Amino acid sequence: MEKDNQKLQRTMTSRHITMMALGGAIGAGLFKGSSSAIDMAGPSVIIAYLIGGIILLFVMQGLAEMAVRNSHARTFRDLVESILGKYPAYFLDWIYWKMWVLNIAAEAVVAAIFIQYWLPEYPIWILALSVSVIVTVINLLSVKVFAETEYWLALIKITVIVVFIIAGLLLLLVTFGNHTAVGFSNLTKHGGFFPNGSTGIITAMLVVIYSYGGTEIIGVTLAETKNPEKVVPKAVRNTLVRIISFYIIPFLIIVSLIPWNEVNGVAESPFVMVFKMIGIPGADHIMNAVILLAIISSMNSGLYGASRVLYTQAVDGLIPQIFSRLSKKKVPVYAILICTSFLYIGVIISLFAGSKTFDYLMGSLGYTVLFIWLIIAIAHLKSRENMPEQTSGYKVKFFPYTTWIAIITLCAILIGIIFTTSIIVTSITLAIYILITLTYIFKGRFTKSKRA
Repeated sequence: MEKDNQKLQRTMTSRHITMMALGGAIGAGLFKGSSSAIDMAGPSVIIAYLIGGIILLFVMQGLAEMAVRNSHARTFRDLVESILGKYPAYFLDWIYWKMWVLNIAAEAVVAAIFIQYWLPEYPIWILALSVSVIVTVINLLSVKVFAETEYWLALIKITVIVVFIIAGLLLLLVTFGNHTAVGFSNLTKHGGFFPNGSTGIITAMLVVIYSYGGTEIIGVTLAETKNPEKVVPKAVRNTLVRIISFYIIPFLIIVSLIPWNEVNGVAESPFVMVFKMIGIPGADHIMNAVILLAIISSMNSGLYGASRVLYTQAVDGLIPQIFSRLSKKKVPVYAILICTSFLYIGVIISLFAGSKTFDYLMGSLGYTVLFIWLIIAIAHLKSRENMPEQTSGYKVKFFPYTTWIAIITLCAILIGIIFTTSIIVTSITLAIYILITLTYIFKGRFTKSKRA
C-alpha cells in the first residue's frame, strides 16, 4: 500500500486530461504517419480513419463506464483485473508500457527529422538526444507543471489544425488572385477513390490504429484526477469529437489538394506541403514548428503514461519498490528515469537506422494499440456481469451492441493486418508478447515457491 506521503496527488482537472488525451493522439501518427497511410489507401484513407474513429468511440465509452463503476481504480490494471483476472491485466499493463516507451523513442526520431528541416547539417541522433532531454526535464517537474505544459502544447497544435482546416477549405473552394479553386477532383483522379482496393484500407488500418492510440491514456490518469467518476466521462465526450474532426477533415483536405501519389517519398509532412501552397511567407516554417511542438507534446504524454504504469506495478509489489518512490514534487522519479532510458535507446537505433527508425517502430506499435483496445472492449463486455444495474452515473447507450461491434471489427482488422504487414514486424511483436507471458508464468511460479 502507498504511504500518505508517497501517494500521487489528485491535481489534474477535466481540461488537463482532455488535452492530455489529445496530446497523446495528435502527434507523429497524424503529422508523419499521414504520408504512409495515404500511400497505402489513397483518398480512401478517409474511410479508414472514419472506421478507426467509430471503433475508438465505442472503446472509450466502455472505458469511461468502467471508470465510473470503479472510482478507486488508478490505472487500466485496476479496471481490468477485477473483471478479466490477473493475466489479462498484467498483459495489458506491460503492452501499454511497451507501447509508450517505443512510441516516445519513435517520436524523438520524428521530432529530429522536423528539426532537420532547419538544421540539415546536424545528424538525427544529436537532435533526437536534445529533444529527449527536454521531455525528461518536463516530466521530472511537478504533475501540475507537467499538466499545464501539456495543456498549452496541445492547445497550440489544436489551434493550428483549425487554421489548417480553414486555409485548406479556402484553397479547395475559393478562387482568389492567381489561385484557382482546386475542388475535389483529386479524390477520383490517379486511380480512383480506392486506388489500391480494399487491401489498401486494411493495410492502412495499422497506421490508423497507431495514430489514434494515446487517447486511452485517460485510463492511466485516474489516480491523479479530481473526481474521476465525473471528469473521465466528460473528457471522453470532449476528446472523441475533436479527435475524429482533427483527423478526418484534415485528411480530406490533404488528399483533395495534393494528388495522393505525390505525398509519400517527400521528406516534409503533407501538412507543411499544404501550408506552402497557401503562399504566406514563412508559413511552412510556422507549420513545421507547430508539428515539432505537437510531437514533443505527444512524447510528454507518453512518458507520463509509461512511468505511471511502472509506479503502480511497484506499489503493488510486482516490480522493485524503488520505482514507487516519489520526489518532493510528488512524481515517480525513478519510474520516469527508467522509461526515459528507452528514449536514448531510440537515439542509439537512429544512429544506425536514421529516419527509417520511425517506420520500423510504427508497425509494432499499431499491433499493441489494437490489443489494448481489444482487452478494454472485452473487459467492458463482461463488466456488467454479476453487477447491480446502475441507477445513476455514466452509462453506455446501446450496450452490448456497440461493444460487440468494436470487438468484431478489431478482430477483423487484426486478421487483415497479419496478412498485409511485414513478417518481421509481426514476428518481433509476437516475440515481445511471448516474453511478457513467460515473465508472468515465471513470476507466478516464483511466488508459489517462496510461499512453500
